[in-house]
Amino acid sequence: MTLPTRPPSRLRAPGGFALGAVLLFAVAPLVLSDFRLGLLAKYLCMAIVAVGIALAWGRGGLLTLGQGVFFGLGGYAMAMHLKLADAGPGNLPDFMLLYGTSDELPWWWRPFENPVFALAATVLLPMGVAALLGTLIFRRRVKGAYFAILSQALAAAFAIWLIGQQATTGGTNGLTDIQGFFGYQLSDPVNQRMVYFVIAGALLLLMALARQLVQSRYGELLVAVRDSEERVRFLGYDPANVKLVAYVVAAGMAGLAGALFVPAVGIISPALIGIVPSIEFVIGAAVGGRASLVGAALGAIAVVWAKTLLSEEFPAAWTYLQGLLFVVAVAFLPGGLASLAGMVRRRRERTAPTVPANPKEATA
Repeated sequence: MTLPTRPPSRLRAPGGFALGAVLLFAVAPLVLSDFRLGLLAKYLCMAIVAVGIALAWGRGGLLTLGQGVFFGLGGYAMAMHLKLADAGPGNLPDFMLLYGTSDELPWWWRPFENPVFALAATVLLPMGVAALLGTLIFRRRVKGAYFAILSQALAAAFAIWLIGQQATTGGTNGLTDIQGFFGYQLSDPVNQRMVYFVIAGALLLLMALARQLVQSRYGELLVAVRDSEERVRFLGYDPANVKLVAYVVAAGMAGLAGALFVPAVGIISPALIGIVPSIEFVIGAAVGGRASLVGAALGAIAVVWAKTLLSEEFPAAWTYLQGLLFVVAVAFLPGGLASLAGMVRRRRERTAPTVPANPKEATA
């Protein structure tokens, strides 16, 4: 008698991606209305951020409570270009006409008139900021709770700065009423679906990239740094460089998610990138399973969906429920919902009767 074996991982991964592609590109557009599909596009942006958190936190042990900064950098870079495109050549964005103190476009806005520069900035700007901060932090061997506090303080400072620059960033309101997306009108449902497909494709591609990193030699080294940093240093590797790569890649994913969030929703504001949104990103990854790329993505989608559903009915209690979810996930289910299947399988293996290799042993 032979026990059934699980399919090889090299077959599970392509099958999982194929299933995800079918669900995102075929099933969802067929069964969801345009409004619900737009909401799903927003949720998928959050899932992209969660994939980066799963890489940095789940594999590298870096509790990144400041991903809202990189999400906001990518979002504002995209929104700045789209606002300039909506205004037309030589014209100022609408909010500058109301709040601005000058008739000229600020110098640091001018490069974003170029679509190539703007697209590159949505990813390279967050990655550059993360590289600078990570170098300063990891070289000084700051880790654990201290790293989490620093990253959270960065998110708070960035949001406060944006609010104080009303004439150039829109202040509390942010950049709103975005009409076009590289020549396509976002008011057209067909173009909104196009944006959804772009976001869904980006999620699958970034998950494939993250999985490749996890399965590579670098992924093994990242886990080793998480579990025993001093031993890795003794073996001749610099843990600071290993952690820096994960931090920068996660920042790039968050920046791209922020850039895609703008055409999906039509707005970017400090309320979407401060301390609370940064914590929400982490809660989604923790609930789904920070050690699993798929689990983190699904957890982020589930948490944002629950927020949309429950915050309307219980606006004052939703924040407490989020905190409770995070505490329960970290304290009682460290592997998140993604670990439930493994826990059930291991329990069945422990309780399953032992089958002798030689049938004669059973009658001896």
